[in-house]
Parts: sequence; C-alpha cells; structure tokens
Amino acid sequence: MTSRITALDALHRELGATMTDFAGWQMPLRYGSERAEHQAVRTAAGLFDLSHMGEIAVTGAQAGQLLDHALVGKLSALAVGRARYTMICDAEGGILDDLIVYRLADEHYMVVANAANAQTVLDALTTRGEGFEAQVRDDRDAYALIAVQGPASPAILGSLTDADLAGLKYYAGLPGTVAGRPALIARTGYTGEDGFELFVAPRDAEPLWRALTEAGAPYGLVPCGLSCRDTLRLEAGMPLYGNELTAATTPFDAGLGRVVKFDKDGDFVGRAPLEAAAERAQSDPPRRLVGLVGAGRRVPRAGYQVVDAAGTVIGEVTSGAPSPTLGSPIAMAYVDAAHGAPGTEGVAVDIRGAREPFAVVALPFYRREK
Repeated sequence: MTSRITALDALHRELGATMTDFAGWQMPLRYGSERAEHQAVRTAAGLFDLSHMGEIAVTGAQAGQLLDHALVGKLSALAVGRARYTMICDAEGGILDDLIVYRLADEHYMVVANAANAQTVLDALTTRGEGFEAQVRDDRDAYALIAVQGPASPAILGSLTDADLAGLKYYAGLPGTVAGRPALIARTGYTGEDGFELFVAPRDAEPLWRALTEAGAPYGLVPCGLSCRDTLRLEAGMPLYGNELTAATTPFDAGLGRVVKFDKDGDFVGRAPLEAAAERAQSDPPRRLVGLVGAGRRVPRAGYQVVDAAGTVIGEVTSGAPSPTLGSPIAMAYVDAAHGAPGTEGVAVDIRGAREPFAVVALPFYRREK
C-alpha cells in the first residue's frame, strides 16, 4: 500500500531529510544529526512536521456528552480555548489511544489522535456517538500540523504573529494569524519543552514552514525529524502508544489514572473495569512504569527483559535510547511493584545475553526549568 505524504513532503526532500514510513505516512526521520536536532530543541528551537496526526471534529449540542461517554475524561467541563490530555479505552478498560482534545467553541471539539490509531478512534467515536445529538467528522485532510518547540519558540513565533502568546497558557489554544496565514495556535507539545503546535490549511504549510525557518535562523532553530522527537519525549517521560500504552494496558497500569474521571454524569465505556483497575492500583499494583538509567554505554530497547540480582525476570523495557541530555542510556520499563521504588538495587537489563546494571529512577528523566 502506498504511503501517504504530507503537504511538506517536497520541502523535506529539498532539505535532504532521511524519510521513513511511519504509520502509513512518509515522514522525515532526521535531516542530519539526530543528536544535534535533539540538542537544538533543548537549547534553542526545533521545527517539526506533525501532519500525520489525526484530527476529528465532534460538534453539536451534545458533543460534550458524547465525549464524556466515549472517552475517560470529563470533556464537557473543558473551557472553550483549552485542551486536555485524555484517553479512549475499550470496554475492558484497555487503552485504544491517548488523545489531546481541544474545545474550539461551545459545540465544537477537536480530537487529535495518533496517526496509527486515527481510524480506530474515528470509528469508535462514530459508533459511540449513536443516540447523541452530535456529529463526528473526519478532518484529517483539513489540516497540516507544524510544531515549533524549545526555549526560543515564544520569541520565534512571536515575531510572526500578533496573537497573545504571553497570555496563552499550557494546554490552551487560540485562533490567530502566523506569517499572514490563519492558524489555530496551541501551546502543547511532546518534547518536554515550551512550544507551540500550529494547525493550518495544507496549502499554507510550506509558506509557514519557510517563514518560521527564516524567523528562527538567528535563534538556532533547525528542522527536526521523528528520531529526535522520540528521544525528547523519552527524556520527558512521555508515553508512546504501542510501547508504554497498549490495549492490554489500562491508564492505571501506566501511572496515568489521573486522566480517568469517575465523577462525571452517566456511564462511560470501560467504567467498571477501570474502577477495578483503580482499586488494584491503590491496594496491590502488579507492576509499575519506571525509569532506568544505565551505568555503561549499552542501550536497552523495547522488549528487553529487566532482571533482578538473581537473574529472575522482573519486567520488560518499553522504550530505550541514548539520552543526549543525560549522556547515559535510559529506558522506561514495566517492572514488578516490589522493584518499582526509585533507588531499588540490583536491577539490570539483559542486553543480548549480558546483564547491564541500571538504576531505577522516578520519571521524568528531564524536566525543563520554568
């Protein structure tokens, strides 16, 4: 099957990007050094094409009630102009995807799904919306999505817009104009840094990218690919669907039970199993999601076994990479609760038959200075 391309595909190739197939899309993996791209986001700014993400509109008088029923959060309570991180679960409480939901108007929400799960989320919302006075619409072709992330991002974006960026809170969005192009400006991101995501018409993506590139040049902005996006989110302890989050995992398993709102009106999909999962998490959690920092140079990868001092398997790595910021290999892993406390000794990762020592630490590995 032919991969889809974003509105910026020709520009990525012009810039010499290494392209890869990701969730059915041709996407830039890196433009040069992924380490340099990572460090640019930590110290200056990086520019990302995220147009593979899936936008779904939910509109109508009962749009909020539909989302309350379909998702684990209480979206009817979301203020206009704000966004919320939430999840959609199956009837057994397993995570189908993690989402960001924006309330654009009283009766208009935008649900942003991961690219690989966008059709699943669209289908679930459509089915779960039956009987509600609300409409679910596939808006994936209506948007290109560009992110500028890093400490210099407010200055860079501020030079191209008269929108009130200083007053724009984290997890909020407002309509505005950027470099003369209409955009929904959202203060969200997946890097652990301050930054913005810009939802624009596909035809405006290339002019906007070029304007941001020019405005960002004095600040050290560079184009960034999926590879450094993964190391950035890993350092920030942000979960990735398919790794930390799966249909076999509940939000409580992942340490993200806070997104489940049991106080909302009416039933919601997965409620009873999630109540049971919440009780287990409080009384006798079988495992915990932890951070691991290596003493050596060998890097653990997803699927590698975590073992104790006796060599007994106590868990499994979900994500691992060299950390450019820490200068050490890092990983997230699910481990037995008995080995989940920060500072637990004797923990190692089996890396191709060798037990490499790792320290158990609290997540995230990196937190930006406010």
